[in-house]
Amino acid sequence: MNENTAVAADPDRATLRKASLRIAVRITLACAVMVLCLLAGAAVYLMNQLSHPEVAGNPNPAAEYAYLDYKDLLKALVIVGAAGIVLAGVIGWLSARSAIRPLGEAMALQRRFVQDASHELRTPLAILDARIQLAQRDAPPDSKPGQALARIRDDTSTLTAIVNELLLAATGSAAESLTEPVDVAEVTASVADSLRQIVHEAGVGLKVTSGGRTLARIDPNSLRRAILALVDNALAHTPPGGTIVLATARTPRSAVITVTDTGNGITGVERDRIFERFVRTPRLDRAPGHRSFGIGLALVRDVVTRAGGTVEIAGTGPQGTTMKINLPLTSD
Repeated sequence: MNENTAVAADPDRATLRKASLRIAVRITLACAVMVLCLLAGAAVYLMNQLSHPEVAGNPNPAAEYAYLDYKDLLKALVIVGAAGIVLAGVIGWLSARSAIRPLGEAMALQRRFVQDASHELRTPLAILDARIQLAQRDAPPDSKPGQALARIRDDTSTLTAIVNELLLAATGSAAESLTEPVDVAEVTASVADSLRQIVHEAGVGLKVTSGGRTLARIDPNSLRRAILALVDNALAHTPPGGTIVLATARTPRSAVITVTDTGNGITGVERDRIFERFVRTPRLDRAPGHRSFGIGLALVRDVVTRAGGTVEIAGTGPQGTTMKINLPLTSD
């Protein structure tokens, strides 16, 4: 009953079940036809051999004998086996094409949707940025309205960068390489400042520690998105009263950013799979359903990897989880 309810609530899952059932029926019928054809072919071959017996030294020519040499049997087995292999390959190829065709159509539809959505979002975002700039002219930069408008413009810039990256990903184009170093401590502090209100409303504390000026060669908007995704994931798994700590440090070769929460840790899934899209783990409260890590952590890995860095789970357990980003250190 639970499975049927889940299928009814998820149209995609129901569609996939119907498609898999249809393909399974096709493969079964094709295999049945193949086996019948092979048996019929083998029977015809053997009957043909039996209808022309050749018995050396037959003492009684009037008697009828049905003689089948073992060579005939071996020949029949070889023919049937070779035909079965060829037919199985043809059935597998046709079945694979039938199974992949809907997937290809879905990927093409998804790519067109991302392209169209990205193009449509560019114009209103540009208009929004222009209106924010006009509003900033009437608000002193040091005033509360001026500071709020500056934060809103930063968020708009981040959203525009996300749209541009989605468009690049949909078209398969490569992003231009960046040469300007970025202070990861400054970007981390900016992210923390923009999230303080949200974290406060969730009843979670937010702390920021900095190891000083640390430069890395990465797009600042992409880095901001990566840190936002890590903090958002930490916030989703930290109960009220917990704490999230953002820290930056530098090693002789790397700029390090860590996001530590006081949740219950990661269970039910391998660490290496956490950064895959839509990884699901059992709910810690034993309630029906699964927790999903979404695509945020997968995007973090993509952003960090493009910059030549790595992201990993530095530690996880009942006391909390620590996510760590390592970026190649850049001199001033």
